[in-house]
Amino acid sequence: MTKRATTTATRRTKTSPTAPVLGVRALNRATLARQLLLRRSALDVGAAVRHLVGLQAQNVRPPYYALAARLDGFAPEELSRLMAGREIARIVTLRSTIHTHTADDCLSLRSLVRPARERELALFRRGLAGVDLDRLAALARDLVEAEPRTMGQLREALLVTWPDADPQALGIAARCLLPLVQVTPRGLWGRSGRVALTTAERWFGRPAGDTPTIDEAVLRYLGAFGPASVKDMQTWAGLTRLRDAFERLRPRLVTFRDENGAELFDLPDAPRPEPDTPAPPRFLPEFDNLLLSHADRTRVVPPRYKGRAATGNQAHRTLLVDGFLAGLWQLTDDALVVEAFGELSAAQRRDVTEEGQRMLSVLHPGASYGVRFGAVVGRAAAPAGTGRSAVGR
Repeated sequence: MTKRATTTATRRTKTSPTAPVLGVRALNRATLARQLLLRRSALDVGAAVRHLVGLQAQNVRPPYYALAARLDGFAPEELSRLMAGREIARIVTLRSTIHTHTADDCLSLRSLVRPARERELALFRRGLAGVDLDRLAALARDLVEAEPRTMGQLREALLVTWPDADPQALGIAARCLLPLVQVTPRGLWGRSGRVALTTAERWFGRPAGDTPTIDEAVLRYLGAFGPASVKDMQTWAGLTRLRDAFERLRPRLVTFRDENGAELFDLPDAPRPEPDTPAPPRFLPEFDNLLLSHADRTRVVPPRYKGRAATGNQAHRTLLVDGFLAGLWQLTDDALVVEAFGELSAAQRRDVTEEGQRMLSVLHPGASYGVRFGAVVGRAAAPAGTGRSAVGR
């Protein structure tokens, strides 16, 4: 037997068939508890962003809606204050997508998930023929550290050196090679601003921190998204071959099985509430990490609703009822419109209305929105989250 085969056989032996089984509802409640969605948390904004290992932020508003659903007493001005004060920023990290992270994570986590950006860069190599990537990175750094630049401005400046290159590929290369943060006022609640970029080191005024180890990342992931499989974390991080890290940590973790027999790892003292623990409705933004951070998403997305949370690459704002995906929502000129995928009981409609009114009072105080059930207005033409009256973009 080869060494590789022996290792594989050993791993199979460690996956005990007697490990406790966690059903879908048990996994749902555990994940909601880690995500601060089962009970709103008293954590401050900075601590919550760190605990959640960042917030998905392709658009400006989602981090605010995400925190409004998770934190007790949240005020959007607090996240804006931390961003303006350079304690939190928007940067490309996990899965090579934009996330809102603490300064420490901006300066360290990005290097850990570099492979996802390398894969993205490989898709554009044809447009970079003849381009010295080391020189491009150095030149782009000098440009954005001299003054924040838009991606268009950066591309134009790089084209002077490489006039035959594909402009889009030059911009992608700069984004993949450098830790580019979006400077404020972009990202502030109720403010507008074009995307202008500088390096994380220049924005935060200090050098990049030490890259966290894979083992440290596993523990943070489980704290925010567990119990989870190796494949789940690989999906979240955009990484591969994480099995060895989980094996190293096995003595420090507890293991379970899901209903299909997949092995799940978890922190021993992490919350795992009873499956029948009540889960209040929650209004989540488009691209919320709750729906994107597991290979098997049935702990949140019922199989019959698979694919309903997005149209193509455009994710919709989602509604949780009893902890599971149950519909979409959108703000129109005068109402928060809820489209449930199935029939809601009178009590559920009452709870959804109450939660919707609470969300509106936090993020849109003084606005005269009502809560209405029905088809999401204009969804075919403008997916949820792009409505013109959804304030705060």
